[in-house]
Amino acid sequence: MIHPSYVDLMKVVNKDVEEGETPVINSRYSIVMATARRARQIVDGSEPLIDDYDESDKPLSIAVEELNQGRIRILAADEIPEETEEVLSLEEEEAPAEEEAEAEDAPAVEIE
Repeated sequence: MIHPSYVDLMKVVNKDVEEGETPVINSRYSIVMATARRARQIVDGSEPLIDDYDESDKPLSIAVEELNQGRIRILAADEIPEETEEVLSLEEEEAPAEEEAEAEDAPAVEIE
């Protein structure tokens, strides 16, 4: 079993959503894509945002724990700042062809 579970992570991501509002995410796919994007940032040299990690921890494990601790958050499409959209589109242009479709579907990750 994965700890934390997808259900637990979805609760963390959607904790600020009031009843009746559309959740930020409602699928496991969104969590997978967001944590994968953050893991790539860590691999590319971004510092982990958590203190209690071991050097042997894999970037994806660190990204999942960052999400679980609320150090990063997944942004809904209408929350993405305009300058971030430009950065994301530049990253997508540099991505290899097989990753282009994946990059378009990936939710934005904001570092708090």
